[in-house]
Amino acid sequence: MSIEFKNFEEKMDKSIEALRREFMGLRSGRASPTLLEPIAVEAYGGKVPINQVGNIGVPESRLVTVQVWDETLIQSVEKAIRNSDLGLNPMIEGNIIRVPIPELSEERRLEMVKIASKYAEDSKITIRNIRRDAMDLIKDEEKQKRISKDDSFQFSEDIQKITDKYIEKIDTLFKDKEKDIIKV
Repeated sequence: MSIEFKNFEEKMDKSIEALRREFMGLRSGRASPTLLEPIAVEAYGGKVPINQVGNIGVPESRLVTVQVWDETLIQSVEKAIRNSDLGLNPMIEGNIIRVPIPELSEERRLEMVKIASKYAEDSKITIRNIRRDAMDLIKDEEKQKRISKDDSFQFSEDIQKITDKYIEKIDTLFKDKEKDIIKV
């Protein structure tokens, strides 16, 4: 009997992808379409991602535009951008919302790094919880006499190596994002 770690690794991969998406929402001072992607807009009786109600464009290095397809949603999109924690001040011009990207102050940059750090730490907690679930499975399999003590020890070491690899990925992603945010 061997324990399949594939589903645990898939869960860890999903956690890494979630972290990447959260990092996309943290701005570094340059305009990017991914900046607005995490924003959800009140529309059609629920919350939908902003990229499902309009086209996001970057006509200039310090400007993001959202061309809203349904004119009845312009106010909702503007409100969602304004209420996001990105510190943006959108302006409506017809069916286009112009979002100037202000220069980040040193204080705001440090605040962004703290937020990124929290996102990274939350991801590490998720990875450790997945590891704990795997360890519980290993202990249960040993208790049920489906695997030996030696196998249990080896599987525990294997899941720890996998966990360490994912924690290292999170640290690398965070360091890259931190450099991106701090760079003027």
